[in-house]
Amino acid sequence: MGIGSLHTPPGPVTMLILIALLRGRRRILPGLLLLLGGIVACSPEAPAPTATDGGQLGEVLRRGTLMIATDPAFPPQSELLANVAPARPTRCATNSYTANQLRGLDIDVAVEVSRRLGVEPCFVTPPWAQIVSGNWNDRWDVHVGSMSITGERLQWLYFTQPYLSGGAQMFVYRDSTRFQSPADLSGRRIGTCAGCAYENYLNGTLTMPGQTLKFVVRDATVIGYDTDTSALSDLAQGDGARLDAVLTDPDTGRKAIADGLAVKPLGEPVYRDYVAISLDKHSSADALPLVIRLSQIIRDLHSAGFLSALSLRYYQYDAATPASQYDLAMLAQYPQR
Repeated sequence: MGIGSLHTPPGPVTMLILIALLRGRRRILPGLLLLLGGIVACSPEAPAPTATDGGQLGEVLRRGTLMIATDPAFPPQSELLANVAPARPTRCATNSYTANQLRGLDIDVAVEVSRRLGVEPCFVTPPWAQIVSGNWNDRWDVHVGSMSITGERLQWLYFTQPYLSGGAQMFVYRDSTRFQSPADLSGRRIGTCAGCAYENYLNGTLTMPGQTLKFVVRDATVIGYDTDTSALSDLAQGDGARLDAVLTDPDTGRKAIADGLAVKPLGEPVYRDYVAISLDKHSSADALPLVIRLSQIIRDLHSAGFLSALSLRYYQYDAATPASQYDLAMLAQYPQR
């Protein structure tokens, strides 16, 4: 009977033993068994399912995988790599990606969170509109894709403790001298991601829990794109050729500049936000136990300095510490447990 035909998927310990056997490393098995026995006995990072692991959390632990939705073209946060075969062996379904097939800050967060849950991360890349609207029909468990916490999204999504803080930055054509500040873009053509918080900001409808936003751009002609990177590519065609500006996060804009696009930031960010893992409020199993567990893992990653180090690696500044201080309780998502 092969690995793929097991009726009950092997646990993390069994997987490591099988890998050792398949690679012909029988001599290391006694030490491996002793080491893994100690890890299972005392590590909180690979919990076995118990009667108290209810709802969606219990399902994830029993299945041994965390199905994660993310963006395939949002560097440096997430990016699908070309011509990379899935890792083997894997529990991930054939219509999903294994961790080695993607890269980026969000991917690293998802992989570490999965490791601390004791499960394998598996990735899918549905359209943003499907993710942000909730009602996922159990096609994936969580979204890890730099989604900001907004008042509107709280109607159908749960959010964990934020793992990063960010902002919304205007970018214009590199050689443009027409605009001195974001307020000068009122009435202009501004590209941004369709259905995202940036679009809501430009339309004057965005709400951020605990914040009072100042809408400095008025009556813009908002042009929606599937990804921010596509909008930046159009902006780089020339000053006013297709767009007058793009609203995106500062790091995506900086990455575009580093990749050679002819764009530049305009002024300071127009608002600050906090990004977190999101879960569907309408999942068939109760998502709250998983929300609570994931929030604790994120807090542990903040305390360990993991997220600050990750931010410094990708962005060259610490975007994590402000997120560690975010008061998740103010969202009133669930009773304290």
